[in-house]
Amino acid sequence: MRKMLLRLALMTLASVFCLHSAAAAPAADQQTAESSLVARVHDTGFLQLTADSFNGLTADQKMDAYWLYRAAIAVDPIAYDQNSADGLREKHLLESILTHPTGVDPAVLKKVTDYTMLFWGNHGNHNTNTSVKFLPDFTSAELSAAAEQASKNGAVLGSTTALARELQELDKPFFDPAFEPMLINKNPPNGADPLEASSNNYYSDVTLKDLVGFTEHYALNSRLTKQDGKLVEDVYRTGTPDGTVPPGRYARELGLAIRNLQQALRYSPPQQTKVINDLIRYYQTGEHADWIRCQIDWVQDKTNPDFSNGFVEVYKDPRGLKGAIQGFVSIVDEKMNHLMTGFAANAAYFEQRAPWDDKYKNPNPKPPIVNAVEMLAETGDFDVSTTGDNLPNEDEIHAKYGSKSFVLTASIRAITSAGGNAVSGEFASTQAEKDRAMQYGDLAENLMTAMHEVIGHGSGKVGPKITREPAYYIKEYYSTLEESRADLMALWNFWDPKLIQMGVMPNDDVAKAAYDSEARGALSQLHEVPTGDTIEEDHRRGTQLIVNYIRDKTGAIQPVQQDGKVYLVVTDYAKMREGVGMLLAELMRIKAEGDYDAAKALITQYGIHFNTAWRDQVVARYKTLDIPNDWAGINPDLELRRGAGGKMDVTVSYPRDMVKQQLAYTKINGE
Repeated sequence: MRKMLLRLALMTLASVFCLHSAAAAPAADQQTAESSLVARVHDTGFLQLTADSFNGLTADQKMDAYWLYRAAIAVDPIAYDQNSADGLREKHLLESILTHPTGVDPAVLKKVTDYTMLFWGNHGNHNTNTSVKFLPDFTSAELSAAAEQASKNGAVLGSTTALARELQELDKPFFDPAFEPMLINKNPPNGADPLEASSNNYYSDVTLKDLVGFTEHYALNSRLTKQDGKLVEDVYRTGTPDGTVPPGRYARELGLAIRNLQQALRYSPPQQTKVINDLIRYYQTGEHADWIRCQIDWVQDKTNPDFSNGFVEVYKDPRGLKGAIQGFVSIVDEKMNHLMTGFAANAAYFEQRAPWDDKYKNPNPKPPIVNAVEMLAETGDFDVSTTGDNLPNEDEIHAKYGSKSFVLTASIRAITSAGGNAVSGEFASTQAEKDRAMQYGDLAENLMTAMHEVIGHGSGKVGPKITREPAYYIKEYYSTLEESRADLMALWNFWDPKLIQMGVMPNDDVAKAAYDSEARGALSQLHEVPTGDTIEEDHRRGTQLIVNYIRDKTGAIQPVQQDGKVYLVVTDYAKMREGVGMLLAELMRIKAEGDYDAAKALITQYGIHFNTAWRDQVVARYKTLDIPNDWAGINPDLELRRGAGGKMDVTVSYPRDMVKQQLAYTKINGE
C-alpha cells in the first residue's frame, strides 16, 4: 500500500468540493459543528470517522460491506503480535481490567484506560510514527493490584500463581524503557543488528548474518525462527480443508476472516467474488502465487464497496520484505472522485513528461483505478493518518495490470475538523505565505495526495537487469525511496500547465503553496521525534530527503530566523523545481537499476539525521498550538438488523467511544 500519510500542514477539505474557486470556504461550512475529536490522551487525539455515502448503497452493497467489515475486524489481533511477541498478552491483561473494573482504584483505572487507548491506537506500546516505546503513567504495583482485583471480579487471568508469573514476565515489556525501545530500528548505533534492535515479531533469534544465503519461500507472510540451529519459516495460513497444507501461524484469526468472507460471497458481484475466493485460497495455502492471483483480480475489480485484507506493507520490517496485516473496507465518495479520475485519465501524459531518462519511461502506462473513498473499517496496520493509498505493491502487477489508488476523504475530514490551520500559521514565515496556505493549502494538499498515488507510484519502469521486485535490491531503503519518488512526481507536475487546463487548480499560486508546504513540513514534522537525532518512518525520511537535497544542491530553500524562531523558506520556486527534477531523475534511476549503494548514500546523507536544536524549538512551538501530535481513529459501527418484512438490513452509527468499540471488537473475535 504505498501509503500517503497525513502531511504536516493540517488542511481543510472545502476547496476539494469547489476546485475552481479562488478561495476556499471554511471547513465548518462543509461539516457539522460537532468536532471529530472525541478524546485525547497526552499527545494523541482520537477521531471519529464518518461515512456519509453509506446510506446511498443498495441493500446488497450494505450486506457485502458488513461481512467485509467483519473480516477486517477478524484480522486485527494479528497486528499486536506482529508488533511485539508480548503484544497479545499485554492486550489481554489491560482489557481484562477494563471489563472487570469493580473495586479498582478510580485513579488507577483512569491511568489504565488512557494507556490502553494509546495501546489500541498503536497496536502495541510503540508509537506508530516514531517507533519509540511509550510508558504507562501507572506503576507496576498499581497494575498488579488492578489485575488482581479484576481476577477476583471474574476476569480470565488464571490462578493467583499464574497471574503473578504473568505480571512478572510482562514487567519489562510494560515498564522498562530500555527493553525493546524501538518498534523498528533500521540503522541502530554501534553496528548493532537491525533485526535484534527492532521489537517487531517478524524474527526470533535471527540476525542479518543468519540470513546470508538463505532463500525465503514465504518472505511476505511468515515469521522466521530457528529450530535446532536451522532457519524455519512459520507461515501465516490456516491450512487447506483437505489437509494437504498444514495450518500455520494465525490460523485462528485467518480462519475467522475466511468465515466472514464466505458470508460476503452471498452478496458480492462476480468480479469481487473472484477476489474473495482468491483471498480465501491464499489464507489457506500461504502461497505467493495465490496472493498474486488475488491481487491481479483485485486490481481489475471496480466493485463498490471495495476492500483490502492481507499482509501488505513492509515498512516495519528492517529488511523491507515482511508484510504487516491490514484490513480496510471503503465506499466511493462521489463528491471528490472526479479529482482522482482526472489524473488517471492523463497518466500517459505525465509519464512522458517525467524528468528521468526515456529508457525508464513506460510507453503504455495502465492508468490505475482511482477512487476517493470513505472508510467503514481501518484495522491492523491501516490507520487514520493514511490519507492516500496505492495498491498493490508488486511491480509485476503494476506493469501488466495497473494499480488502484485512493484518497481517503473521511480521514482528511476528521483531521481537518480536529486540527484546522494552526500549523501553517505558526511555521509560515511571511504573511504572503500564510495567505497562500489559507487560500490554497487545502487544494494543494489534496492535489499532492492525488498525484502521489496516481501518477507517482504508478509511474516508471525498471531496467532489464532487474528480475525481482526493486525492494529486493534496495532493501531497507526502498520504502523511503519509493515514497520520496511519488512525492517528487507530484511536486514536479504542479507546474505543468495541464493542471490548469484540467480545471483542478486556478493558477500557479497553488504550486507555490505546495512547495511552501513541503519546505515547512521538513521543519514542523520534527515535533514527532522529541528525542534522539534520527528519523525512522519512511514518509518522514522522504520529506527530509527532498528538502535537504534541494537545500544542498540548489539553495532554493533557506533557513530564516525571525523573532528568535527558525523557518524554512522557499527563496526560488524555479530553482526548487530544478532540484525536484534532479532528485526525481536519480531516484528513478536507482529504482530501475536496483542501485542499493546509491540509495543508501542519498538517504543516509539527507533523510535520516536532523538539526536537534531546531527540533527542540519546534517541539516547544508545537506545544503552544495545543494540537495532538498523533491521531487514532474510531471506525463507524455497522450493525446487522432484521428490517421490515424480516429482511436483514445494515445500519451505520458513530460510537465516539474508543473503549466501547475496541472491547466490542475483542468480544466479536472471541479473544
